[in-house]
Amino acid sequence: MRRLQYWLLAVGCLLLAVGCARMGSPDGGWYDDDPPVVIGSIPADKATGVKTKKVTIYFDEYIKLADATQNVIVSPPQIEMPDIQAKGKKIVVELKDTLKPNMTYTIDFSDAISDNNEDNPMGNYTFTFSTGEQTDTLEVSGSVLSAENLDPVAGILVGLYSDLADSAFKTKPLLRVARTDANGHFVIKGVAEGEYRIYALQDADGNYMFTQKSEMIAFSHETYKPYVKPDMRQDTIWRDTLHIDSIAQVHYMHYYPDNIVLTAFQELQTNRYLLKTERKDADRINIFFSYGNEQLPTIRGLNFNSDNAFIVETNAKKDSITYWLRDTLLVNQDTLSFEMNYLMTDSLGQLVSKTDTIEALAKTPYAKRVKAQQKEYESWFKLQEKKRKREEPYDSIYPTKPLEPKYSVAQAMDPNRPINIEIPTPPATLDTAGIHLYTKIDTLWYNANYEFHQRDSLLRSYELLVDWRPGAEYSFEVDSAAIIDIYGMACKPYKQGIKVKTLDDYATLFLDISGYTDSAAVVVQLLDKSDKPLTQSKMGTDHTAAFYYVNPGTYYARAFIDRNGNGVWDTGNYDADEQAEAVYYYPREIETKAKFDITLTWNLTQLPLNQQKPSALVKKKNDKKRQKKNRNADRAAQLGIKYIKK
Repeated sequence: MRRLQYWLLAVGCLLLAVGCARMGSPDGGWYDDDPPVVIGSIPADKATGVKTKKVTIYFDEYIKLADATQNVIVSPPQIEMPDIQAKGKKIVVELKDTLKPNMTYTIDFSDAISDNNEDNPMGNYTFTFSTGEQTDTLEVSGSVLSAENLDPVAGILVGLYSDLADSAFKTKPLLRVARTDANGHFVIKGVAEGEYRIYALQDADGNYMFTQKSEMIAFSHETYKPYVKPDMRQDTIWRDTLHIDSIAQVHYMHYYPDNIVLTAFQELQTNRYLLKTERKDADRINIFFSYGNEQLPTIRGLNFNSDNAFIVETNAKKDSITYWLRDTLLVNQDTLSFEMNYLMTDSLGQLVSKTDTIEALAKTPYAKRVKAQQKEYESWFKLQEKKRKREEPYDSIYPTKPLEPKYSVAQAMDPNRPINIEIPTPPATLDTAGIHLYTKIDTLWYNANYEFHQRDSLLRSYELLVDWRPGAEYSFEVDSAAIIDIYGMACKPYKQGIKVKTLDDYATLFLDISGYTDSAAVVVQLLDKSDKPLTQSKMGTDHTAAFYYVNPGTYYARAFIDRNGNGVWDTGNYDADEQAEAVYYYPREIETKAKFDITLTWNLTQLPLNQQKPSALVKKKNDKKRQKKNRNADRAAQLGIKYIKK
């Protein structure tokens, strides 16, 4: 009898173990798809008259909290970071700042809370309490876009001021804040009735006000009065991930405004200071500044004679300067010590003179460079010896390295493209008589006319402007030693055949612009699939932007309001009350075909800014927002049964 009891007990345990195992198995049992549920809190949610700075929220199961520093926002903003921790089945929040009287506090957890085992997200959750007699419940929402390209700006703070003065943004912390998600969307909760201005701030120093030019900002002079009214929406109920079960009419409270769009920009960094000096290549010293200035630095050599020692090259902004060493003796000197006098911005924002002592060390010492050259010569010599012993043709004189300009010459040339020449080192002589362009007429070759220019006053960049004949053949040729650099290196002969495309190879695109009344110029850019400008056209007096010689393909279009007429997009300035130059996107892709003229109408302001940019161009951070799992519905569909969630 006792043996039978033991046997029954063993079988019962085995069945129980199998049943328990099936609960978590993909082949049996149902999954735990239920997210955590709040079962209580101290103080209570939406409590009034709260005096404690400690909030404890209790859940029905063990939970975890993902990256509280980034995901949890306390409003009004806390200057001293709150202590936020998940502990078993509860979350404890300890505020460090003194509580403000008659103030509604919100702790927005976003979707950071999930259960500990299955990682089921709780969804957006906000805890609210008030230190006064009532809890403010209004909300303000919208989106933040990059002013330059209308991409969503993720993770930027958006905040309100009841102080409507411009100075508030630079002297007071934001009153209530939220942070944008991956789509640039924000919701500011716990707002009291009143009138507000709204700002966005990429807060670098954690003081919740605009204090540094490096901080991305957005501002608007428009004021908002939040309100709420009843509304109705349609909620889709899914049977599984592919099939809709029903659509329900849901009554809810709709908070306004809910469509605010802010365009964020970073001010031009005008504070001038020395970033770095380097000598990666022995023949030049590179100096980098945070901002350019027409007055270039002066250099006085300490261990060398700096008189006429350099050829100076700058970029267009004059914030990057290259000092090319003329004398090879200086090139071979490993360390060059000098005093550099330059203009920098002081604490008052004024340009003042400053002198630094700098030691420019060659990255590769002279001895190491000589050793490398010797090794290269020995390899060449061994090769020539092998050829000599085999009675093959060989060289007895070590060849000098040629100058190697970069020629940008397309074999299939567009009629509106120049030929570009980039020289690796400053030229000592550039003989244009040794640069030739020939055109083929019938079977004979003739000299073709061109204009030769230095590009944008750059030291080593040149272009040939040619009135190309569509369908014609050309030959671009450069004679040996037509270009010689300051170290005596000469170019080799160069020849490239060119066939200019015919007009039948292209489309022509016209964009008729409307929806804009400002007198400033409108510049339209034709973009590729990566949002990169390929070419641009200024809108004419007939409100049309024309693009000729457009290769067949898919394009996009962007326009900006060129206030100062310089042909480039310019950022804004808060102190000068200047927004960044307005940017608009043509909302659809543009397909072009050879031989076709295409005319499109474009109302710049017909769509809100956050609906203009085609989704194929939008660049945004990976949306880490977790979705509630629905594995039981999927499993039911696989089993051919209807799943009813309890």
